[in-house]
Amino acid sequence: MQSSHDKKLEKLDPFYRRSVTKQKTSAEIISEARNALRTVRTQRPFTPREDQRKLFGPASSRTADNRPPSSFSLHASSFESSDSRPISGTRLSPLELKPKILASLSKEDEASISFPKPPVDPVKIRRVSSARARLFKASSQGSLLPDKIFHLDESKKRLKSEETIITGDSSIKIHGICLTELNSIGHFNSHIPQITHDGDQNEINERDILKATALSTPVHLRSGGDPMKRHARASSCPVTTDKKTLESKKAVLEIPRNLEEIEIDTETEEEEVFWSTRILPVLRELEKEDNIENFCVACTQLHQALEEGSMLGKRFKKRSVLLKTLYKLVDVGSDLLSLKLAKIILALKVSGKNLLNVCKLIFKISRSEKNDSLIQNDSILDLFSPDSLLEVLKVEDLQTNNEAFLYCMGAIKFISGNPRFLNEMISKGAVEILLQLMRQINENMRKCGACSSNSGHLLVQMTATMRNLVDLPMARCKLLNNNALPVFCGVMEQYENDKDVCTNVARILSKLSSYHDCCAALADYSRCYALFLSLINQYEKKQDLIVRIVFILGNLTAKNNQAREQFSKEKGCIKTLLSLFNTYYEMDLNSMKGMDDEEGKNKKQKQPSEVEDVLIKVIRVLANISIHPSIGATLAANQQVVALLVTTLEYKSIDECEELVINATATINNLSFYQVKNSIIQDRKLRIAELLLKLLMSSNMDGILEAVRVFGNLSQYDEICDFIVQKNIYKFMIALLDAKHQDVCFSACGVLLNLTVDKDKRVILKEGGGIKKLVDCLRDFGPTDWQLACLVCKTLWNYSENVTNPSSCFGDEDTNALLVLLSSFLDEELALDYSFDRDLRDYHKLYWETEFKPVAQQLLKRIQSHHTFLEPLPIPSF
Repeated sequence: MQSSHDKKLEKLDPFYRRSVTKQKTSAEIISEARNALRTVRTQRPFTPREDQRKLFGPASSRTADNRPPSSFSLHASSFESSDSRPISGTRLSPLELKPKILASLSKEDEASISFPKPPVDPVKIRRVSSARARLFKASSQGSLLPDKIFHLDESKKRLKSEETIITGDSSIKIHGICLTELNSIGHFNSHIPQITHDGDQNEINERDILKATALSTPVHLRSGGDPMKRHARASSCPVTTDKKTLESKKAVLEIPRNLEEIEIDTETEEEEVFWSTRILPVLRELEKEDNIENFCVACTQLHQALEEGSMLGKRFKKRSVLLKTLYKLVDVGSDLLSLKLAKIILALKVSGKNLLNVCKLIFKISRSEKNDSLIQNDSILDLFSPDSLLEVLKVEDLQTNNEAFLYCMGAIKFISGNPRFLNEMISKGAVEILLQLMRQINENMRKCGACSSNSGHLLVQMTATMRNLVDLPMARCKLLNNNALPVFCGVMEQYENDKDVCTNVARILSKLSSYHDCCAALADYSRCYALFLSLINQYEKKQDLIVRIVFILGNLTAKNNQAREQFSKEKGCIKTLLSLFNTYYEMDLNSMKGMDDEEGKNKKQKQPSEVEDVLIKVIRVLANISIHPSIGATLAANQQVVALLVTTLEYKSIDECEELVINATATINNLSFYQVKNSIIQDRKLRIAELLLKLLMSSNMDGILEAVRVFGNLSQYDEICDFIVQKNIYKFMIALLDAKHQDVCFSACGVLLNLTVDKDKRVILKEGGGIKKLVDCLRDFGPTDWQLACLVCKTLWNYSENVTNPSSCFGDEDTNALLVLLSSFLDEELALDYSFDRDLRDYHKLYWETEFKPVAQQLLKRIQSHHTFLEPLPIPSF
């Protein structure tokens, strides 16, 4: 919670623009302009647009050998034909079957033994054991997911016509393959379907047999070994009919959680017809076409047909055939065709190396800005809007697909650089997905305790994308709702040694901190102040990062006293700022020495240099924290801080760098407000006055206003009043009364008021028509600015202290004008404009009653009575 004093200061601050929709009242604006302590504004550091779209820009701290390439070759041969087998998977070696040697067999036993038989006609093998053979085929290809649900009724029919089931000692023969004591050789750890006996007939539960048949393939049979060797081993299983052994021993089968986990090499008649009539003709067209436009049309038709037939994803039987055809078309080299191919390939949910390659394909296309127009087309916009790319980030595993994520994120970064796509990306959940990934990376970093270079590369792309997104109000709202500010700071904390990541996050925070709500959320994260100071110390000479960190600190300290206090409590905060200023001050001096006179002239009135921009931001932080009473008093007594400000005014003119000089002057104004015994400002006030005189002589009105404000505070000292008279500065103040600018008139009138406290200096008001100009200010601004009207009346009151004849004091014309003006202004009905809104009317009425009315009544009475009866009014602070 902010203190009442803090709220008052914020209300009076003219440079802070709230991001809320409510417009400030005129009362607030008037009050802000009169505040003695003010924050200063500055522009957000400019980030130039990169000429080329790359993973890492020219300012990256990564060397060419220490970062993934942005340029690479990609061909059809880069893709793997078998997509379902994991790239990094280890193929299991087949387990050898070692049958027990029988010592002696009776004739009865010999008759019951089933020996291996020679192969029969292959056609017969396929007919009898087709289902099992298909499982072998699927296993060798690494395809584990089915293309449809296994139908029980159809399997029952196939079971009756194709299966031979022999129950014996401990084996069951299904589809010509004997399952024997699998538990004894360690193949499985689950249970075989229960087999029951009724008399001489062996009855097997059909459902259990069905599961055993369709789903129970031993590990060594599914590991990619030679199908013929596996078949031979399966056919050599011994068969016995010992009931007791059968009842005491059970084969163990690995049963998946549901039937859809294993690909069944079957398809319905409808699917076969759809493939033959809708898909296959398009594939044939793709194989024989040589026109890119026809290729693109065919790809569009193919995608629509696959979607219509529910054949997208991994559960499509002929998916591998389709992917091979698509991969071949990559070599055509058309960006438009490649976009359409990538859209279909991603929709087929490829994984492993193929996922990486399709992400690289999209990355290559998106590198060219001219392809943004292709992406804008409705038929391919879904690829980046993003139905596919963000789905990859959301669904796929980060650790397994880190490189694919990198190029996927790089493509999204390029597209986010085009404002046309931002709204749709945000609506598709880009902000939430990126935040979730950042949280995951932060958590992984905490667990392993070391930064991963791959994660760092990915974070560079993610933070660059987020930097583009935060320009939109909808994105900022989502960030606040998802408590994103601590996440960003967490990334900087974890990857503090990665300059690229820190720079991108600083760019995000510099944008967000320019908005009140986001700045308040960042200020609530108390660890951010120590983090920013640590980054300043670590990257002191990295201008692009430092200027943004200091800009963020300036935004934080411009908002409330609590932020100023928290920052000032951090160890070495002022020392760090002074060290930073000195570093860039030396850089600026060196650059000025190497610049000839002609270059210096051309530099005038241009944007600040990068070095000057850092100095501007540092001084801004000092100006903002000096608003806090205890901090301001401490800074006013700090020899190094005051020396820094004085040095700035000495070596830099307002023509060379306007913002730097004005910020330094505004900071001196804040520090001069604190009249403490050991104030360095008081000790060096004459030197400061001499430097301000140069500013008054310039043609820059903002600089003149700041200088006059400082003289308003310093003119409370007799030495400065003498300096003003000796240097004829008072004439300049009188001339400023004609500026027709309320703030300028207010500050100039304040200096004149302080001068008229000294009886010997009151005569100066007669020079240059000072009295007339004061009366004109009262007439012009009185009804709308009672603070300025009150200041004019106080000045005239001091001036007329020992005057017995108002006409001789003010002149007849000005005396009559004062009588009319004061009489009308003291009439509440005439003085207060009731057309103002309620807040403004109440404010005007309060100030008119408490400040203006008492002074005006006394001045009017003095003029009417021709004598004095009160002491000079006290000197106000500015």
